[in-house]
Amino acid sequence: MSRIDESKPFQPVRIAVLTVSDSRALEDDRSGQTLVDRLQKAGHVLADRRILRDERAEIAEQLRAWVADPEVDVVISTGGTGLTGRDVTVEAHRDVYEKEIEAFSIVFTHISMEKIGTSAVQSRATGGVAGGTYLFALPGSPGACKDAWDGILAAQLDYRHAPCNFVEIMPRLDEHLRRK
Repeated sequence: MSRIDESKPFQPVRIAVLTVSDSRALEDDRSGQTLVDRLQKAGHVLADRRILRDERAEIAEQLRAWVADPEVDVVISTGGTGLTGRDVTVEAHRDVYEKEIEAFSIVFTHISMEKIGTSAVQSRATGGVAGGTYLFALPGSPGACKDAWDGILAAQLDYRHAPCNFVEIMPRLDEHLRRK
């Protein structure tokens, strides 16, 4: 069973938040704000925040810029994970991933099923790793962002979470890039 090991110190990570939307601005970005509020309440650092239109190349370019930025450990995007023609966030993420975290989408779907039933099959939430940076693509609703943060990311981005977590293996994510 998972637990928080209080003998370990909390280690904040630096998280960039990307909202993908053709219609949102910072003032009415409820999903992005939900993520910002939760990550800051947990003690993490907001490294950057952007809003981009549903354009695959632009999304991938921003993801690559954050992967290359040593001040960003994690990127969480919201929006563009559905099934319509303009939903290209998942494809942009996969353009950048070195490794996909397949179980992220499975666990997210399980959590969503408890809340919205079979409508959860319409989400293509995904997670992956590139250049030592974690990348997660979440649906564009505040509820989905809450579910992903509260049900997965809050624990996995907490170094104290046992038996294992994303933070403890972060130093080894890019070891293949350091090999000679």
